[in-house]
Amino acid sequence: ALQAGGLVAVPTDTVYGVACLAQDSAAVRSIYSLKGRNGAKPLAICLGDVERLYRYCHVNVPDELLRDLLPGPVTLVLERSEELNKDLNPFTSLVGVRIPDHPFMRDLARACSGPLALTSANISSQGSTLTVLEFQDLWPQLSLVIDGGPIGDVQSPECRLGSTVVDLSVPGKFSIIRPGCALTPTVEILKKKYGLVPESS
Repeated sequence: ALQAGGLVAVPTDTVYGVACLAQDSAAVRSIYSLKGRNGAKPLAICLGDVERLYRYCHVNVPDELLRDLLPGPVTLVLERSEELNKDLNPFTSLVGVRIPDHPFMRDLARACSGPLALTSANISSQGSTLTVLEFQDLWPQLSLVIDGGPIGDVQSPECRLGSTVVDLSVPGKFSIIRPGCALTPTVEILKKKYGLVPESS
């Protein structure tokens, strides 16, 4: 379904997502129209392993730092490399990278030749989804829906926060773009273990 340019709903370690091949420009456009979101809001890429990140990003933090946070419920925003599809977030030199701590998602990402583009399975501005029934309105536009069962605690608002998004593109600094569900442990690792300084917002 992905190789045919389709959009696929997938379970992750945080909320349900919609994925397509990041290097397929038509599929990337389909994700934007599915979400009803403007093209100026960036899509993250999803990979199966930390090693593959170096192909699509310029990394200026220690490899060990990447491995302390990934795989996990964190999106790392880094400088993008020339390898990444120019039609994916053409308005920014940065890209968010996700390696979900979810065996199915990692296997799926490893099976694809390039990165997946990944966004949450919901209409922009609506709440994120923890079961496939919660985004039923999107089903007609999807090639495939992978039902991984309920993710986390459907009653808990914390579970719907999605990944913690942290910008690591400035050497020695970090800035939190979205607090998400893993803020405290992420900041602790960045500050205490690696001595990164929060960028004044």
